[in-house]
Amino acid sequence: MIRVEGLSKTYQMGAVAVHALNGVTLEIRQGEFVGLLGPSGSGKSTLLHLIGLLDEPSGGSISIQGTDVLALSDDERTLFRLTRIGYIFQDYALVPDLTALENVVLPTLALGLSEREGTIRATDLLRRVGLEERTDHLPAELSGGEQQRIAIARALVNSPALLLADEPCANLDSRASTMVLDLFASINRELGQTVLMVSHEEAHRRYFGRVVRLHDGRVAEESEEMPDTAG
Repeated sequence: MIRVEGLSKTYQMGAVAVHALNGVTLEIRQGEFVGLLGPSGSGKSTLLHLIGLLDEPSGGSISIQGTDVLALSDDERTLFRLTRIGYIFQDYALVPDLTALENVVLPTLALGLSEREGTIRATDLLRRVGLEERTDHLPAELSGGEQQRIAIARALVNSPALLLADEPCANLDSRASTMVLDLFASINRELGQTVLMVSHEEAHRRYFGRVVRLHDGRVAEESEEMPDTAG
């Protein structure tokens, strides 16, 4: 599914070179729910951004579903992201002037679907995340947990092979966080959706099938987990 080999990323901050990733090698299998854990500055979000094609590495390789994504042109990468990768940000990144339904429909229009087909897909996903009664609300009229569930529906609307989540619970209270994590677990379990999620919360590991811990830009530990499926 995903194969990362010798991945490095260096940022130049004036005269200082900051090594965010230092030769990360990692494999993620189809249908896994993997948590990326580690302290602030360990390289978690940098790794997610590189896998999500939001940035380019300084070295190494990334293969997703057998495609060498670093060899793609800019246009090919854009299409690859649109069709194969769903990305969820900690700040929701919703369009403030669009309703919940319109936010979820938007990626389908970029893919060339008709508005009718996009609306059918979006409505079904909003029902799945428990927001069928909130479709005509603007983001400002919704709670943080509701906005994040809209972002999840939007990330899933083009049926991506890979769902990436960058600290999706960072701005949520404990109740909303539990709802979002239960939703990820349900999507992974029932749809076989591959999920890679960044977190700084040790309590979240009970949701993951595998934990990859980063430290100083390197993989420090990998461990299989026993997900709590009670939710």
